[in-house]
Amino acid sequence: MNPAELSAAIFQVVSAAAERRGAEAPALDGIVLERPRNRDHGDWATNVAMRLAKPWGVAPRELAQEIADGVAAIDGVASVEVAGPGFLNIRLDAAAAGALALTIVEQGAAYGHNDSAAGQTINLEFVSANPTGPLHIGHTRWAALGDALARLLKASGAELVSEFYINDAGEQMDRFGASVLAALRGRPTPENGYPGAYVTDLAARVLEAEPGIEDLSDDEAQPRVRELAYQLQLADITASLARFNVHFDVWFSERVLHAAGEDGTPSPIDGAVDRLRAQGHVYDADDAVWVRTTDFGDDKDRVIRRGNGVYTYFAADAAYYLSKTDRGFAHKIYLLGADHHGYVHRLKAIAGAAGDDPKKNVEVLIGQLVNINGAKLSKRAGNIIELDDLQAWLGTDALRYSLARYPADSPITLDPEILQRRTNDNPVFYVQYAHARTQAVARNAAQLGVEATEFDASLLTHETESALLGALADFPRVVAQAAELREPHRVARYLEELAGSYHRWYDSCRVTPMGEEPIETVHRTRLQLNAATGQVLRNGLELLGVSAPERM
Repeated sequence: MNPAELSAAIFQVVSAAAERRGAEAPALDGIVLERPRNRDHGDWATNVAMRLAKPWGVAPRELAQEIADGVAAIDGVASVEVAGPGFLNIRLDAAAAGALALTIVEQGAAYGHNDSAAGQTINLEFVSANPTGPLHIGHTRWAALGDALARLLKASGAELVSEFYINDAGEQMDRFGASVLAALRGRPTPENGYPGAYVTDLAARVLEAEPGIEDLSDDEAQPRVRELAYQLQLADITASLARFNVHFDVWFSERVLHAAGEDGTPSPIDGAVDRLRAQGHVYDADDAVWVRTTDFGDDKDRVIRRGNGVYTYFAADAAYYLSKTDRGFAHKIYLLGADHHGYVHRLKAIAGAAGDDPKKNVEVLIGQLVNINGAKLSKRAGNIIELDDLQAWLGTDALRYSLARYPADSPITLDPEILQRRTNDNPVFYVQYAHARTQAVARNAAQLGVEATEFDASLLTHETESALLGALADFPRVVAQAAELREPHRVARYLEELAGSYHRWYDSCRVTPMGEEPIETVHRTRLQLNAATGQVLRNGLELLGVSAPERM
């Protein structure tokens, strides 16, 4: 019996109690099950009686006992106890608990997927680095967290698109193009330009792609150099992310926002001003066009178009937000770095000015800094720690797992010495080794003739089997909660607990017989439990974008 089945059965009991009392029954999702911290208290606990007691006008323990009597009659429930002010502690019989192993094997990669976010249309934007240089350590953290969150939300039923916003318009692109042109000409970096060996490298690649560009005048060459260097740098960013196992559904160019339609329709930025004005939140003052963002919690109103007709960055932000709405995304999630706190009120104000609910339609997650002891500044870029260097040093799995292992709003310092160890104090090794061990057990069982030809869940009675099955049963809840709270680290911490439960089971229960002992049903049944554990470890690692090695 899995948690969903138990919740549905308890729901029937509670509904019957409501009918007897003439009270209103809760919704099915109101039956919340949790794992007791102390396994001596049972397999599952619920506070449903405590939550219903007041609206039903009954003492919590009295209602808890009434519900407990009904739950005790559910097939597969061994016992129910009323604890404290009205908690129900539920223990399943071995057969009901053990049947989950077979369910997991049958569901395979789908186990853990749920519909808690079904019906939500989400645009998740993260990384969004300027295409004027390589990705750095901050982008690395957001790439790991953003991609893991995208996987979690999709696994929870959301209709989600992951998006990279390319800041490929504006002054920074002109400075970037001028810097590459200067390097191509052998001149010093212009004032406020982009220094670094990577610019010189880009200049050489531009020249290789278009040798004739060297013969053009600066005025003729600069637009072409800027475009070629931009395309090359964006390709480098894409390749870096692909090596990091991050793939975006949409790469959105800022240029689109500035481009008028071929039929003469205004650009999205022009349209954004008109649309916000129609909502009643745009006004003209001091020879400029303003948005009254203070109506939505911003610290000051924002200029959207200056008196000279030039749009501000706020205008692009507004047009981009409206673009997401136009593409059908009711909910927009932005993952931003530690230096972007000012954007929170700005984006919520845009949502409000556009007629949306800032509390429901837009969500901004601010991450904190990450430091890796011993990490060196890029030899190419000079003043940053590059994603490519970190990946070559520590590997994709160690980086992705470690960065997803902590809440986004928590500053972290990683120890590369630990991340490179093949020991249990390295969390990613500990989890991956547990998976590799499940595969080794399966290979060894096959060599000795133990096959999954029969299954008797009632034989999984050892205390380590009860603990392992309990951990496996908790996986769908962990996935749903991690998606809802935007906290991928919950999956990482869960996997470490699951790995610990598996290692303890491995030390106590044999899948293969000793010596000349015959192969029995218990061995074949445990083989299925071993397979179920491997499946859940794989599924969890996949949600974090981390591999599940078969041998280590």
